[in-house]
Amino acid sequence: MNRGSEHKRVLLISNSTLYGSGYLDHAEGEIRSFLGIVKDILFIPFALFDRETYTSTARERFQKMGYGVRSIHTASDPQRAVNVAEAVFIGGGNTFRLLKALYDTDVLQTIRQRVAEGMPYIGSSAGANVAGPTIKTTKDMPIVQPPSFDALGLVPFQISPHFLDPDPNSTHMGETQEERILQFLEENDTPVAGLREGAMVRAENGSHILKGSSGARIFRKGHEPVEAKSGERLDHLFG
Repeated sequence: MNRGSEHKRVLLISNSTLYGSGYLDHAEGEIRSFLGIVKDILFIPFALFDRETYTSTARERFQKMGYGVRSIHTASDPQRAVNVAEAVFIGGGNTFRLLKALYDTDVLQTIRQRVAEGMPYIGSSAGANVAGPTIKTTKDMPIVQPPSFDALGLVPFQISPHFLDPDPNSTHMGETQEERILQFLEENDTPVAGLREGAMVRAENGSHILKGSSGARIFRKGHEPVEAKSGERLDHLFG
């Protein structure tokens, strides 16, 4: 168990929008359950270029759930904004742009510390990616260059959101997502959770539980990939 992991409360969502539903609709029940008595959320819109429009989208959605939303991009002191936040939500977009902005605003360590103390953290897509030790398993293009690939390290495994299973009928000759994850494990030891769209990981009380509707594929160095179903504890796979 990582130091302070018993206090961490983390909800990692593979995707913000599930086919056939609206923004965060598929995750609303889990978000409400996870946040509990929280009333206000600090939104971090750094993964998209248009932060104002992104913030408006997130604010409108969370207000429908009964939560107030402030955005870190309007804060005069980003570190203080994190330090006084009840909870943090980092949305999806480009993972490289997101991580670079987290470094530029010098809030990585502040977020780590607050989460270690028990502040709820919700990350969707790119926001889930940066919750792992590094962003080396993102599918995004490196449109900007962060100082490091090292990320928040809130969970002891890599996240690969929007995981797509290989299609045996496809004529596409490029690498599958599974092949790319296996290449990662040729050079790295950290396990990888391939979260299909609709899947989430909820970390509480030192344990990690798969939630959502679609399951996940777990990759570990020296082991065959294994399937994980919703409701399953994942700790034995990441130990």
